Amino acid sequence: MAYKNNIGGMKDFAIPDYILVPGAKIRNDYYIPECPLIVFINSKSGGQLGGELLTTYNSLLNKNQVFDLGSNAPDMVLHRIYSKLEKLKHNGDTFAAEIQKRLRIIVAGGDGTASWIMGVVADLKLHRPPPVATVPLGTGNNIPFSFGWGRKNPGTDKEAVMSFLNQVKDAKELKIDSWHVIMRMKTPKEGSCEHIAPVELPHAMHPCHPVSPTDKLNLEGYHTYRGGFWNYFSIGMDAQVSYKFHSERKLHPERFKHQLYNQSCYLRLGCTQGWFFAPLKSSAWKIAQLATVKIMKKHGQWEDLNIPQSTRSIVCLNLPSFAGGLNPWGTPNRKKSINRDLTNPYVDDGLFEVVGFRDAWHGLLLLAPKGHGTRLAQTSRIRFEFHKGEADFTFMRIDGEPWKQPIPKDDDGRVVVEISHHGQVTMLATSSCQCKSMHDPSSSSTPATSQGEEEFSTTDDSSSENSEQRRKFGAADTFKYTDAIQSLKLD
Repeated sequence: MAYKNNIGGMKDFAIPDYILVPGAKIRNDYYIPECPLIVFINSKSGGQLGGELLTTYNSLLNKNQVFDLGSNAPDMVLHRIYSKLEKLKHNGDTFAAEIQKRLRIIVAGGDGTASWIMGVVADLKLHRPPPVATVPLGTGNNIPFSFGWGRKNPGTDKEAVMSFLNQVKDAKELKIDSWHVIMRMKTPKEGSCEHIAPVELPHAMHPCHPVSPTDKLNLEGYHTYRGGFWNYFSIGMDAQVSYKFHSERKLHPERFKHQLYNQSCYLRLGCTQGWFFAPLKSSAWKIAQLATVKIMKKHGQWEDLNIPQSTRSIVCLNLPSFAGGLNPWGTPNRKKSINRDLTNPYVDDGLFEVVGFRDAWHGLLLLAPKGHGTRLAQTSRIRFEFHKGEADFTFMRIDGEPWKQPIPKDDDGRVVVEISHHGQVTMLATSSCQCKSMHDPSSSSTPATSQGEEEFSTTDDSSSENSEQRRKFGAADTFKYTDAIQSLKLD
């Protein structure tokens, strides 16, 4: 079949309007694209680069398959497109079936933007979830770097974008673990949760209400937030520096238009916030004095995790990239791996790595060939429980997005953060991918059996795995195919 609607010479990536725009006419002469794309761009990322990329993609592709995240909610976009595809398939449209089968997503933005889109794709529970490629438009760009898309902000001209599109077409698919985060705040006997509720949450976290009678913590008066991460979750000084950076960028966005300036600002804030030069008596920053930490090593059994007193930052790491491409876990030697029952850090084995840091000087060890942080554990589940302590707040961060988390000021208050495995998403990776899969035949050793969602599908009495809150990240309403087919009228 000839393709008579060849937009910008990019027929292998184009999707026709009758799938994207209500009321558009259906023709029978469409060329089946090899790599049909939906593109999401955060036009505010990368200074002026986000806006420039938006213009270039619109000039190369059908403008109706390119979306500015500043004015288009990604869950609504994908819900609408997949509803239409399901309706067309139901009516025997084989072209629509091929589009759905081959569809890929590009997201251009920082790590927080990438995480946002991944959460939306996971929550929609699509029949054939599209794999995701990431354009590095942020400061650290840990997620794009992990999959071989680079750390530096990209070119925005047509030649650079066309080169990237061809890489997306040739990229391999790689499944990675998704990690569910649930944060519960117990209402004090007198008063409310307002003094321990976060002032401003990142895109990755969402408030939710009690929906299940089996969720005992909700019945006891907990306020609950949920979300997810795909690269890392961290608590402590690294998140504090990131929070200060984001706060300054909100106040003076005109100053943060270049990646090198942003990185130098991070370094400066690391010094002024005490990450390099800590006060001698900074017990309020030490994780062990702020929270008790437990991990789940065996089915249904929590164990205390010993946190060294000097630890001021803890990172729960899924991908081998942190702080702009550094690997905090490193590669344990064979003897240590055997003695501590450690496996290779695969991205699809149902485990994440828990790493501790004393300060930024400790972090600089990552620049050495065999440098690493303090390897605390590998686990499929972890719980941080904050009680009244020496500090009024701490800082947390999910995939590059930080927030300031108040800590209870009285004996009745409590903040609990729990991380558990929750399925997988599919990413697109180049030949420069840093991630390793347990199913890759080139892996250096045979990993232990995956200890993810299926093995740890039940929990203790304090949090029910069957709760509705644990089946979603909160990024989007679950997609229902039967409702979509019945409610949509084919134009």
